[in-house]
This record gives sequence, C-alpha cells and structure tokens, in this order.
Amino acid sequence: MTSTVTKAVILARGLGTRMRANDGSPDPTHNSAAVNAGAKGMIDVGRPFLDFVISALADVGITDVCLVIGPEHNIFRDYYDNLELKRVRIHYAIQADPLGTANALAAAAEFAGQDRVVVLNSDNYYPIEALKSLVELPGAGVVGFEREALIAKSNIPAERIAAFAVISVDEQGNLSDIIEKPSPAELERLGSHAPISMNAWLFTADIFPACADIDKSVRGEYELVDAVRLARSRGRSFRVTPAAQGVLDMSRRTDIDAVRQALSHTQVSL
Repeated sequence: MTSTVTKAVILARGLGTRMRANDGSPDPTHNSAAVNAGAKGMIDVGRPFLDFVISALADVGITDVCLVIGPEHNIFRDYYDNLELKRVRIHYAIQADPLGTANALAAAAEFAGQDRVVVLNSDNYYPIEALKSLVELPGAGVVGFEREALIAKSNIPAERIAAFAVISVDEQGNLSDIIEKPSPAELERLGSHAPISMNAWLFTADIFPACADIDKSVRGEYELVDAVRLARSRGRSFRVTPAAQGVLDMSRRTDIDAVRQALSHTQVSL
C-alpha cells in the first residue's frame, strides 16, 4: 500500500435514465450514441466530458484511472485505447449488471489492491481544489460541499440540490451518517450548514469487504452509502473535508449546454 494517492475509480456504468428521458429539451444528435448507451461521461462538451474529469484527477497526482463500465460499453475503450496518454493510464473494470454503486465499486477491487482510491461519479466535474483536499486526507474521507456554494457556483437548480444526500458530521469532523433524499424536516434538523455529498470519496481497502457484505437496499441495489455505513460500524472513520466550490452536473439533457459553456476555457491534459 502506498501513502500517496495515485489511483481513482470512476463509476461509469450508470444507466443514464434521466439523460435518456425525453424532457422536452433539444435532442443533442451528435451525442446520440453516448446518450443512448447511457455513457454520460462520453457526451461531447467540446471533447468527451470524462476527459475533463480525468484531467482534473491528473492535476492532483492521480496516475491510474479505472473506469467501471458495462460489458456493452465499447464506446469507452474505442476512445481511450486510441488516445496518446501522457499523464494517466486508463484501466477498465466490468460491472456485469447494473446492481448499484457498491456493486460497481466492487468490480474495481483488483485494480485498487491495498491502495487507497478516489471514487467519483462519471457525470460530475469536481473542482480541483476539492479533489486536492481529498487526496491529501489521511485514511478515508469524503468531500462535503457547502449548500450555498453549490447553488451559486454549479449548474444545478436549488430544487435539485435540496434532494441531494446530506452529511451529518461529528465533533471530530468525521462523517456520522449520510441522509439520502432528506425530507424538509430532516433538512431543518441538520441545519443549512450541513454539507452535501456529491459522491467524491477517498476509500481504503476495507471498503471492498463492506461492499461484498451489504444487502440490497429497498431499491433493489447494492448501495455505496450502505457499504460506507457498514465500514464505519467496523471502525473505519471518514473525514469530511469541506468545499466551498461548485460541481458541474451532467445528469440531464438540459445540463449539456451549461456544462459545455462552463468548461469552454478549461484546459485538458491527459
């Protein structure tokens, strides 16, 4: 195990049902292959969205990135296997069926080995400052985004942010729980200062046994949040590193133009 974090896992297997849904927005015809495949990370926003995510990871010292994809997702291999990469190596792990985020991460266990790994969504662009604070943590942790900063600096409407998972933080600055889709009463109890999780994690190797040992959630999936809770019950602490930045979200067709504009001056180096 190395103390410096050099590996990242990007969960790219998602079904992309919200992206494929007909929400009345113009059909991005040049992105139809990526949209129809549920490969949101390959949507063209000047270049594939994932290029920006991976470049940001490289900026904070990540040298090896594992994309968790489905067996049908040749779109990722066809692109990255034909790129000249100078700063990162791209690896793949196959999630045979879309059985949830914990099941997706479990597919990357061999890639991770005993090393700590950053784990991210494939449809979010995270600010470099937040990623830097994450990889500099000892042990395991999660980025806790300030609600007002997300509202002011993201492309995400406030009503969508209100439904995002909220982190409960103990007196030591560690995660004590995650409340998914919090009710208005829960939000009031936690307070407006409670940080929001955008699924930017740093995990130690003990997350993988936890992923294997959890049961399916009420939604019929193996959820990463449940694996975190189990790992915590077994003694693993998760430091919450605060971030007063925004996150770009690519979960709906209506997000594409805003994300393209926001990234238009961002340099990519892979």
